[in-house]
Amino acid sequence: MTDHETTQTAPTPAPAPATDDLDLWSTVDELWTWLDSHRTHEGREGLVLRMLKLSEEVGEVAQAVIGATGQNPRKGVTHTWDDVQAELCDVIFAALVALRTLTPDAREVFAHHLARVRNRSLTNADSPRPLDG
Repeated sequence: MTDHETTQTAPTPAPAPATDDLDLWSTVDELWTWLDSHRTHEGREGLVLRMLKLSEEVGEVAQAVIGATGQNPRKGVTHTWDDVQAELCDVIFAALVALRTLTPDAREVFAHHLARVRNRSLTNADSPRPLDG
């Protein structure tokens, strides 16, 4: 969202397809294929730019949180918590597409890492550990 946008809410989105109709990893592959066919930079530069997209999306989450809480007195409340949810989803999409950019085995890499984080974090639930690296 830009500085020029107001507190207007986004139009009501079309109903989401049933979970069975929308496969996460197939969609990630479709997005990756589409983005790859429209890339303007090749090689390492293209790879770095794809990774930087994630930082851009995280910044949009911060902007939405600041807007939802009215923390900028010059702008006031400019976003809703629904906007924050949407921006968080964009972070997830950007991260999954970035992972797919690094490896065609993104699904397996993610599943392996998810299991590792789950085991590390939930094996001893009485001793909470941060979900870092």
